[in-house]
Amino acid sequence: MAKNLLEMKHITKIFPGVKALDDVNFVVEQGEIHALVGENGAGKSTLMNVLSGIYPYGTYEGDIVYDGEVQKFTNIRDSEKKGIVIIHQELALIPEMTIAENMFLGVERGQKFNIDWDETYALASKYLKQVGLKDSPHTMIKDIGTGKQQLVEIAKALAKNAKLLILDEPTSSLNEDDSKALLDLLLSFKKQGLTSIIISHKISEISYCADTITILRDGATIESLTKGKDDITDDRIIQGMVGRKMTDRFPKRPADRRIGDVALEVRGWTTHHPVYTEKKVVDNVSFNVRKGEVVGIAGLMGAGRTELMMSVFGHSYGANTTGELYINGQKCVLNTPLEAIQHKLAYVTEDRKGNGLILSNPISVNTTLANLSDVSNKFGVIDIDKEVNVAKEYVKKLKTKCPGVMQNVGNLSGGNQQKVLLAKWMFANPDILILDEPTRGIDVGAKYEIYCIINDLVSEGKSVIMVSSELPEVLGMSDRIYIMNEGHMVGEVKASEATQESIMGTILHTKSY
Repeated sequence: MAKNLLEMKHITKIFPGVKALDDVNFVVEQGEIHALVGENGAGKSTLMNVLSGIYPYGTYEGDIVYDGEVQKFTNIRDSEKKGIVIIHQELALIPEMTIAENMFLGVERGQKFNIDWDETYALASKYLKQVGLKDSPHTMIKDIGTGKQQLVEIAKALAKNAKLLILDEPTSSLNEDDSKALLDLLLSFKKQGLTSIIISHKISEISYCADTITILRDGATIESLTKGKDDITDDRIIQGMVGRKMTDRFPKRPADRRIGDVALEVRGWTTHHPVYTEKKVVDNVSFNVRKGEVVGIAGLMGAGRTELMMSVFGHSYGANTTGELYINGQKCVLNTPLEAIQHKLAYVTEDRKGNGLILSNPISVNTTLANLSDVSNKFGVIDIDKEVNVAKEYVKKLKTKCPGVMQNVGNLSGGNQQKVLLAKWMFANPDILILDEPTRGIDVGAKYEIYCIINDLVSEGKSVIMVSSELPEVLGMSDRIYIMNEGHMVGEVKASEATQESIMGTILHTKSY
């Protein structure tokens, strides 16, 4: 019988007005991969923050038993000394430092004022080899992609002698190939005796690598399922997460829905890298979207999808941008995001925490950011009561879970943050919405609600352009799909005629430019 490495007993954690964890029990066996799943706000990250000492002993009720001993961690260093290392969804790396410098930041080799760089780089090479990363430890973080940065974080954890590795949404920013490589790495670590806890909303990934799955809902433990012992199906996991059966992942739009005239057309669009201006990031791209239509943009990471959409949205990305843009048949020149907004164009960024929301401000402030004139008097002074009422209206309309509209957005779950970001742009009353990875890092229940919002928008005659790395989402929500590869538009197909295989085939069989 396997030994229990970790037992969290009767854990209860209360924030002002919210019981985030309610008598949670969580057991992890030595050497297993244990998946922790649940909707946004279910308490997954909170439970792991309790375990890692981010929420110190005394701020919660219950006991943590690790490696046979009751633990009373007062900070993250205490847990790391015991071999518990957490890798958060937002990677904690400094772009302007080398891989090795990042790996040993705060635990430098050598003496306080005399770092042993030879040892630092030698150890970095050793751990990079363990995770299969061939880049030099002298490489700057800013010069490697997200997938490689994730591997640096894991190498950094191994350098801390990790015995229990916690990964919070480790594949949310990775493409399919990088995601599988990461999961395979965890499986190889398992063979070496390393125990892992993985938080993920991607059911297919959980089924692929997890030995045990624990489901949380509303801060409470629903059940734990063991591979080979319990009947584990996608439907059972989803029902446990959302508390109901979901017969269809994608809500249907009315069959008699009318798709109208072209709302936005882009012709011959080219934009260059903002720093390396000789490099074309988007090259001679043309596309359009009609009124009442959802157009999906598919492609691998680095295909130029986000760069294309940001450059269209008031040249908010790129240099030396050329091409023509038409809105409702009229040629437009949009040199700033403000001009784009004034032409009824909205861009919901993929980076909600970095570029989409002000996390330290309340829901009320964030909701009205893109349309302050509608909550201001003739002197430009914001009417706070009006702002609060607008926010309350959108909280109700989008079913945002929060104690109230004065709650800081940073304290909301990812799915509810995404709803606030959508509310911000819906209040601006756009005719054309660009949604860049609109469901990244959120659970299946919140995804369904956002899909319903998208359907409501197009039923009102709005146009939606949706960039997504999840091919089932692109296929399930789009009317038409454009396919990008290496800065070029390489295909266009009706969603009803497309498959995941045909889209990937188009990407893989287009020439390298």
